[in-house]
Amino acid sequence: MASSVLAPVQERGRAALEQLGLPNRRQEPWRLTDLKRLAAISELPASATPLSTSLPTSLDGVTRLVLNGFDDPLAGQVLPEGITALNAEELQQALGHTLDRCGCAQVWPVEFNHAKAQQILALRVRGRVGPLELVLAAGVGLNATRVLLLLEEKAELELMQVLLAEGASAHSHVLEVHLGQEAQLRHGVLATADGASSLMAHLAVEQEPRSSYALTSVVQGWNLGRVEPRVVQVDGQAETVLKGLAVTGAEQQLATHTAVRFDGPEGELDQLQKCLAGGQSHAIFNGAISVPRDAQRTNAAQLSRNLLLSDRARVDTKPELEIVADDVRCAHGATVSQLQDDELFYLQSRGIAAADATALLLRGACQEVIAQLPAAAQAWRPLERVMESLAR
Repeated sequence: MASSVLAPVQERGRAALEQLGLPNRRQEPWRLTDLKRLAAISELPASATPLSTSLPTSLDGVTRLVLNGFDDPLAGQVLPEGITALNAEELQQALGHTLDRCGCAQVWPVEFNHAKAQQILALRVRGRVGPLELVLAAGVGLNATRVLLLLEEKAELELMQVLLAEGASAHSHVLEVHLGQEAQLRHGVLATADGASSLMAHLAVEQEPRSSYALTSVVQGWNLGRVEPRVVQVDGQAETVLKGLAVTGAEQQLATHTAVRFDGPEGELDQLQKCLAGGQSHAIFNGAISVPRDAQRTNAAQLSRNLLLSDRARVDTKPELEIVADDVRCAHGATVSQLQDDELFYLQSRGIAAADATALLLRGACQEVIAQLPAAAQAWRPLERVMESLAR
């Protein structure tokens, strides 16, 4: 079923890539990107084997689905009451709709996914359902996946999404989410790798009035990473919360590009993005907020907080606020700093060794975001994973 729906999408994607070519530095969204690494991703063959790493046991009550590019994620699974798989006709009608509404159907990473995707998971959610965990595991080579979620009116879902990779691999992932009126989605993303893999993840979310979307993302360990959440409040009166943590080390480059658009009045946004950059790494954050004339009484706040953990690390942060409406409350701020000497001195004066004091402060900086992940994240030890990567 999925292959028949994806075939024309793949054909259009291949045609689009031929026309677009690779991105270049004259294009603003790609100005800071290491294009040699991007070119290497585009040349990878499709993954021939699934990820070999064993997965931790999921928490009680959590339904786990695994997309590895090979096996049917629904085979042998009993979905929670209220979650059903879309049939071929429903999938054909819904696929790509939210990408269009978010204005990203034709950007390079999405067209790349269109051309390469071999596996799709499409689900409809009704009512209040139990927690769901999606594990996307990339074996050596290129793994391209798509997920489509339709939350009907007043539906409630807690979703934990885990992206894993190892070795010379790359993961291209596109997620589309439609939230009906008064629907609620608490969404966690943990994307973790061993430093040699690459990631391009595009998240498109469409919110109807009085819906609530809360995204918490923790991303670390990617040689080249690009994470792009795009949210549209189609008629306003919705709530969006974005909390992100990006951790880089060695010579890694990780970019987070977010875009939130209010297409109606009385929308709300609370956004915090943290970057911790060590080694000779490069962390990038670009946060775009669009408040057109019809989006009166919008209340939006965006904060970018960044830590440089070495003299050779680099952080670029760029807020973009386009405000046309005249009755709004919009605030933004950005800081780039190092660990504060007075904080380290205070801890050491209380008998805590220098290394332990540094680790304690970093742990606190990370925990502010990690604590917002859904409960299902506990099985993956996200804080320990991040702290282990910072200790290398």
